[in-house]
Amino acid sequence: MKRNKIIFWIATIIIVLWEGVMPLSTVLFMPEYVNAGTKPLGYPDYFAYTLIVCKVLGATAIAITRLPAKLREWAYAGLSFNLLFAVISHMMVDGNIGFILMPVVVGVILFISYRFQPQAVQHG
Repeated sequence: MKRNKIIFWIATIIIVLWEGVMPLSTVLFMPEYVNAGTKPLGYPDYFAYTLIVCKVLGATAIAITRLPAKLREWAYAGLSFNLLFAVISHMMVDGNIGFILMPVVVGVILFISYRFQPQAVQHG
């Protein structure tokens, strides 16, 4: 049981840093780079800000284990959709294998966080 908690928290902390802290710090400290990942894919500037808000909210929701299970499920789903569509966007637009693999790796870590979350909030 303790092993599962450790795995959950390591994976969750990585997700919180990658999907929550990093995008938020970009907005606060390097706003000129906010749309650096979305503009080359053809998305409008406002999309980057919306995506950042959703990522920060999702990362926060999975990190607060006392939140209702349904809310956390939606957060995991939303972050998963974000990563899935990042893979598809990069496959269709630039084909850069590094840009394609990064969201896959983050998705695997997100899955590990989901799989090892405390039993109290998991569905049967």
